[in-house]
Amino acid sequence: MDGYRAPMWMPGGNVQTIWPALFGRRHFGPALSFRRERWTTPDSDFVDADWQDAAPAGNAAGPLLVLFHGLEGSSASHYAQAFADAARRLRWRFVVPHFRGCSGEINLAPRAYHSGDFEEIGWMLQQARARHAGDILAVGVSLGGNALLRWAEEAGESAAALVKGVAAVSSPLDLAAGGRAIGRGFNRQVYTRMFLRTMKPKALLKLAQHPGLFDRTRLLAARDLYAFDDVFTAPLHGFRGTDDYWQRGSAKPHLHRIRVPALVLNARNDPFVPAASLPRPHEVGRYVTLWQPPHGGHVGFPAGRWPTGHVMTLPEQVTGWLQRRL
Repeated sequence: MDGYRAPMWMPGGNVQTIWPALFGRRHFGPALSFRRERWTTPDSDFVDADWQDAAPAGNAAGPLLVLFHGLEGSSASHYAQAFADAARRLRWRFVVPHFRGCSGEINLAPRAYHSGDFEEIGWMLQQARARHAGDILAVGVSLGGNALLRWAEEAGESAAALVKGVAAVSSPLDLAAGGRAIGRGFNRQVYTRMFLRTMKPKALLKLAQHPGLFDRTRLLAARDLYAFDDVFTAPLHGFRGTDDYWQRGSAKPHLHRIRVPALVLNARNDPFVPAASLPRPHEVGRYVTLWQPPHGGHVGFPAGRWPTGHVMTLPEQVTGWLQRRL
């Protein structure tokens, strides 16, 4: 993957981001199916986890791949489907625990989810461990990848008791740099609008559940993620504001603390994650492997010929790396 090259018919980071999400083939086998399980959280809320039980009979102790989705993602996201298919072909079990409010039903507590939510990641992994006897591997995509790395950083030596390895894909490890990038130009007009189109209605549902939770007028006036995070995400999750959230939530400054094998994959033409903000080898510890190919976009890495391209290269390469950690 470090030497990945995008097909010639798919030039540029934006095309390599948008086409895979909208049109890329997500699986090679039959249609995917999931079994939903609801987990009750310590604060009397819920998390919905979608399971694919692909392991053959008698192999329940085989590997389990846990996928943490990105901002406003779910088990229906193109990358989640692609990883599900890759796990199925490996005969691994697979589960997507949805961040709160992302499973199709608004959650109950006066909170949502955020990029540095390492305590929630740790709790979700504990739930997976309680339901699976074999080895566990974890992948986080975009926001989910940063949160997963923050968990590995905070867990230190104890992380190895839960997982054999982790991987972060297209994650904004410097949240401030990513926030600035998505708030400008084409990114602001396309990606920011796309995210706010679902984030604002969810926030208003949360306000209806908990009147007075935040300033409705300020939320409606938000035109970028900085403003949204300042009125909603940051105060609901114990931060002083967006700057405090982005600083404390970023995984990049703490990568040297990781004590479990970790793959950090970022395309250098990712529209959301500026190449200049990516970690360099001297900034990470010996447990961290950096893959930074020149192409791939944001959670794209398309392959194949026009018009039958697919998005299976990413999960095949990442699961291959994780498999070698077993």
